[in-house]
Amino acid sequence: MTDDAFDSLRCDALADQEALRRVYELPNDSAVRKQMTELTEQTRRLISCSSLVLVASVDAGGNCDVSPRGGPAGFVAVLDARTVAVPDATGNKRLDSWQNVIATGRAGLMFVIPGRTTTLRVNGRACISTRPELLAQLTAVGKPPASALVVGIDEVYPHCPKAFLRSGAWKPEQWLPADAQPTSAEVTLAQLRRPELTIADIQQVEADALKYRYE
Repeated sequence: MTDDAFDSLRCDALADQEALRRVYELPNDSAVRKQMTELTEQTRRLISCSSLVLVASVDAGGNCDVSPRGGPAGFVAVLDARTVAVPDATGNKRLDSWQNVIATGRAGLMFVIPGRTTTLRVNGRACISTRPELLAQLTAVGKPPASALVVGIDEVYPHCPKAFLRSGAWKPEQWLPADAQPTSAEVTLAQLRRPELTIADIQQVEADALKYRYE
């Protein structure tokens, strides 16, 4: 969407929460009651089964970011009923999420279990820790990370499965064919806007990044 298209839609957008609530019915009692401030045995087990977590953060200026973190099932450590730790792993070193957390002290997590429709939302206070005794516990990828995102839980909420059911995310028969989308290398090359680079150059960089992903 162009800036002009956004501006044209924003001019009559909903202006406040009261206007928004008039569009929707109130949530049912279960949707409200299942929000908690600490982990249960069952939500601990969900985290232990998750190999993918989406980290949401915002900087001091209100600019949002969502970044995926992955590892073996259970790579996120439950430190106690109100604290979890997400180990960092080698990436592009932009550190967008980590810088946002340092700026605002807040983060949101969405735990995903591949092949399953149940997800878990965790929101709360956050910090970036390099404490050696903590990092020594976070070796799911083979060695202690350089740092970890620690989230002090303010909200735990098991999310309904409708989005995964509607999207067919785990149903291969509903997936688009591979050639329906641009490749990762094609997308990256267009983003870089460097005419001296080729698709082959980007493919080699991506292959090297995957080969050495834990270093």
